[in-house]
Formats: sequence, structure tokens, C-alpha cells
Amino acid sequence: MDPARQVIAELAANAVTHGRVPGRDFRLLLYVVADTLRIEVTDTRDDRLPALSDTGRGLLLVDALTNRWGVTPGLPPRKTVWAELDLAPEPKNPHSGGAGGLPEGPHR
Repeated sequence: MDPARQVIAELAANAVTHGRVPGRDFRLLLYVVADTLRIEVTDTRDDRLPALSDTGRGLLLVDALTNRWGVTPGLPPRKTVWAELDLAPEPKNPHSGGAGGLPEGPHR
């Protein structure tokens, strides 16, 4: 599995497991700015901040696979856990960025 998919899976699983309140969902937002893919997962448990620990391996994996990650407080009761992956430019065009480093889906 590529790093972006693994990070999305880990952050979404954390939101469901640790950030969920009955009747409320979480939001996943992905976007590319310049040569960076930013992944944001917003949930409704601002009282439960993520931290690296010996008991869970999800955030250790996120830390290892990303260039940067952190938590941003939102309007109560929200928080956003974000992660950024630097994307490589396309080999044929060293001036490209953005989607050039994203994995391609199946060809049809």
C-alpha cells in the first residue's frame, strides 16, 4: 500500500475509534498545494488529542510515512489531525509537481 493510502486509513481509523461521538461523523479532506499532499481528518472530540505512544502504532506509522503531521484545534468540539507528504515531480518534467507524484489508478 502506498504511503498516502496508509496514512488516510490510519487517520480515519483513529477518528472512528477515538474521535467519534454517537450521531456525529468525521470529515476527510485531501488536497494538493504545490508539491505537497495534505490529508486532514476532522472529528468531534477536541478533548482527545492524539499523541505518539507505546500502546498504539497508528500514529507511529503516520509519523514514519509523512514529512509533517500535527493537530489543529477547531471550533468546539472539533479538532483536525493533519499530515503532509511531499510529492516528487514527474521524472520527465522536473518542473512539474502536485498530481505528478500521486499514484495512478487503474487504466480503463
